[in-house]
Amino acid sequence: MEIELLEKDKDSIKILIKEADMTLISPLVKELLEDELVTEVKYMAAHPDLGFPTLYVKVSSGKPQTALKRAAKSLSNTFKEAKDRLAKDLK
Repeated sequence: MEIELLEKDKDSIKILIKEADMTLISPLVKELLEDELVTEVKYMAAHPDLGFPTLYVKVSSGKPQTALKRAAKSLSNTFKEAKDRLAKDLK
């Protein structure tokens, strides 16, 4: 997966996400929507042959890139927990 910055303001960010599907995007959007500092999240899918999806995030305070990092970290921890539980239960 590759991320490209398209636009950045003091309270919003728009990124292009290459080679990612809804398996990754859906949990990220859900996590961002649960963040109290995030006021708006838009995911715009592109035609598969014509472009890549974009993600827009707007925050009420703080930096939008920090909100993205928080969401990614939270997802990382969630999936690590699941992986550890599976490893333990499937011994």
